[in-house]
Amino acid sequence: MQAKETLFADLVQGRAQQFQVPLYQRTYSWTEKHLKQLWSDILEQAGLLESAEEKASTHFLGSVVLAPSPQNDATFPRWLVVDGQQRLTTLSLALAAIRDHVADTAPVEAQRIDEQYLINKWKDGNDHLRLLPTQADRTQFAAHIRGPLSDQETGSGVATAYTFFRRKLVEADDPTAPQDVFRIEQAITSRLALVAVTAERGDNVHRIFESLNNTGLKLSQADLLRNYLFMKLQDRGEHIYETYWLPLQKSLSNDELEQLMWLQLVLDGDDRVRRQDLYAAQQRRFENNRADNTEIEEYIRELHRRSAHFRRLLHPEEEHDASVRAALRRLDAWQAAVTHPALMLLLDRRERGELGSSETAHALAYIESFLVRRMICRVPTNNLNRIFQAVPGQLPLDVPVTEGLHRLLSSENRFWPDDAELRDKIRTAPFYQYGRWQQRKLVLQRLEESYGHPEPVDFAAAQLTIEHVMPQSPGDEWLRALSEEATGEETAEDLHAQLQHTLGNLTLTAVNSELSNHPFERKQDLLHGSHLEMNRRIAATERWGVREILARADELADRAIILWPAPLRGVGRAERSRDWQLAHQVLAALPHGTWTSYGDLAAFLGSGAQAVGNHLANTPGVANAYRVLTSEGKISDGFRWAAPQDTGSDDVRARLAADGVRFTATGAADPAQRLTADDLAALLAGTDDDRADGEDPAQAG
Repeated sequence: MQAKETLFADLVQGRAQQFQVPLYQRTYSWTEKHLKQLWSDILEQAGLLESAEEKASTHFLGSVVLAPSPQNDATFPRWLVVDGQQRLTTLSLALAAIRDHVADTAPVEAQRIDEQYLINKWKDGNDHLRLLPTQADRTQFAAHIRGPLSDQETGSGVATAYTFFRRKLVEADDPTAPQDVFRIEQAITSRLALVAVTAERGDNVHRIFESLNNTGLKLSQADLLRNYLFMKLQDRGEHIYETYWLPLQKSLSNDELEQLMWLQLVLDGDDRVRRQDLYAAQQRRFENNRADNTEIEEYIRELHRRSAHFRRLLHPEEEHDASVRAALRRLDAWQAAVTHPALMLLLDRRERGELGSSETAHALAYIESFLVRRMICRVPTNNLNRIFQAVPGQLPLDVPVTEGLHRLLSSENRFWPDDAELRDKIRTAPFYQYGRWQQRKLVLQRLEESYGHPEPVDFAAAQLTIEHVMPQSPGDEWLRALSEEATGEETAEDLHAQLQHTLGNLTLTAVNSELSNHPFERKQDLLHGSHLEMNRRIAATERWGVREILARADELADRAIILWPAPLRGVGRAERSRDWQLAHQVLAALPHGTWTSYGDLAAFLGSGAQAVGNHLANTPGVANAYRVLTSEGKISDGFRWAAPQDTGSDDVRARLAADGVRFTATGAADPAQRLTADDLAALLAGTDDDRADGEDPAQAG
């Protein structure tokens, strides 16, 4: 390769030649931010020309990497633009804008600019253009070079750039200074320096492209793979690009295309590949199989075919079957991108005739149930990626697809909660503190829909929020009513902590701020006029306490069991300790200078204080177990270390003090440092997906 500093004029003017942007390059993508910076640099150089400081330093614009085109010939040199096409395209559009700006006042100069920098005067067709962009940009670019256009098309990057320069030229053109526009032309052609790196015939252009990417000119995985594919195809590339790739590129964004390429790898059996390793993995597959042009063409055709399936996941309204469309909409609203490998598999099998739309909808219901039941039962989400990436390779082949998916998701270590667990968690778990808020809202919406109201609510337009019937900050009237239901050592505050965030105490309403902390009688009046059936049923209740919340939880559980089908029994389901894993996670996250109580931790888990105490006493390695105290801030009489401690480190109070916990004159931990169940939930907010698959803080080094 040879490298030398040059100017735009020296690079493009002179004899007829063409700079071809390869098929694999990205479309034109400079934004107004890039254009404004370039324009500022151009005006600075034009100013130096006006002040006769021509010996001042030129402005370095960047590099252009060129390689001989396979279509090259001695009389008409053609160059592949391996890198720098954005710069060359922008400068060409700027010169086209100058040409059109002076066309009426200086037509001879306009023609000079055209023939010197933009066109090959004696060539026809595509050869007429000195710069030939990719097919995606070619029509717009050619129209502007052959312009001027009376009716500019908007929306494309090429049109936006051209219009930007036309506007800026009008602003910069001083009628009393006829040479100012031509100084701008001279600044572009002779004051913007480029480093032209020219490869020679026989150099591996693809390796050059890769090395550029490794030195900071970052391209996406999709860009790199597109480059590889069309470098391999060469002569057939034009046809494949126009027939398959260009429609694909128009239907998906670059990020979506990259996701589809990754999904294709997963569907083809590579269920461990990471998206950031997509290019290397697919390249390795081609090279290991010694893929020829036919196989690469088939890969692109298959990618094109599957793109229709992928668009249905992103845009469920494009699905033709109503039941499948509704299921896809719910999964899209759940933000369940982790399920895409399984969803793509189902749509692919449907297209191949292995299952109909009703069976597809049934299979999608299993996936929805798997997600919703796990969320309600507070199963950590950190291994969902692995579960769904494994579906294409693990789906049983000896049974119909829908049955096989049901069996697979029910199998060992998938943790799909059964009816008994679902019912228990709806009664006891603090539903309001787990999952994303959109997911909690969707669960309540589905439960409302199950009542079959003759005039269904338009949830998209209703702007409903989740409301606590028994408020989060209860007044004296609420606490007095709860104290009447307390038994033994229970307090009204204990009952409130246990029940406030459970599903039985939650509903949807558009008047959240109006309901607020009102007594139940006032809430009844507001809920009675609601269009939601669940609210009318709450309003019809005489009072709202423990019995009513649990009764409603049981009713909602009955509906949930029907809405979200259960896993199969006896498919090797393993016992699991995920609730305790959640406890380990939150204890490991306790900030310095804080403590919590057995009751707070139990309320967070939807468990009992005694069960929490027993678990901590019998489970070695739980981080910060000694920072769980009684509700009075005392070390429990029953506390013991689950594993032997080093001499001197078994003094619980000393360990607490070292962790920043203060003590009052009575020997109790400072209540200002206590973390409630709500505080514990806030500690883990948004962290479920970040932990490595299966990692438990109790077992982590």
